[in-house]
Amino acid sequence: MILKGKRALVVGVANKRSLAWGVAQSLAREGAELFLTYQSDRLEKGVKDLADTIPGTKTLMCDVMSEAQVGAMVDKLKHGHGHGAGLDILVHAVVYARQEDLEGEFKNVTQEGWNTALDVSAFSLVSLTRAVAPLMEGRHGSIVTLSFLGATRAVMNYNIMGVAKAALEASVRYLASDLGPKGIRVNAVSAGPVRTLSAAGITGFSKMLDHVQERAPLRRNVDQGQVGDAAAFLASDLSRGITGHVLFVDSGYNIIGV
Repeated sequence: MILKGKRALVVGVANKRSLAWGVAQSLAREGAELFLTYQSDRLEKGVKDLADTIPGTKTLMCDVMSEAQVGAMVDKLKHGHGHGAGLDILVHAVVYARQEDLEGEFKNVTQEGWNTALDVSAFSLVSLTRAVAPLMEGRHGSIVTLSFLGATRAVMNYNIMGVAKAALEASVRYLASDLGPKGIRVNAVSAGPVRTLSAAGITGFSKMLDHVQERAPLRRNVDQGQVGDAAAFLASDLSRGITGHVLFVDSGYNIIGV
């Protein structure tokens, strides 16, 4: 129960296969009080159904691209929506790019596609951090986001999302530098390929899974639970000396060369 007494906000749960849901389950198992967000009325029921499987979990509407909704969510957390007030943990697991900007040649990405991918997948970490940081001061807060190897390597059919993840990882370092004096840590988990809703948009994803299983030192792929447990570690005081770091959870695939 390394997170007992901690309040955690998980942004980005889409369905039971989401990495965000794996993280939420690990945080709850370790004792955290959970808040899950849903983007719109259309997605509310699915997230609430998942929340109902973990006693005490609350749900909040929050489209990360809406300053008004982010502000309303923060107000609820600030004024004790649940037990107490404030926040100890933020998990950012928001990602989106248009299908046509993932496939083909990267040079064909449009400005609109560029802006969409970076706004939703990278800037949202900055805006959410800015909003919740005041709730974390004095609580040894921890912010964790999810990345992928495409941030530092050219991955086929990943294209603009790789650029967005690179921006995300750079943001982790700058935010860690900003917030460190306030006792707030910022880190990322770079997960190996896992079958999720967003992964379904990557052409040839099954081949990627096969390749990682064949080449990774552990000779296996990772799953939701392994990613969730790594995030729980980064959210806990066990990692109190770690910030601005990208932790790979990919069976060691990132160390392999030719």
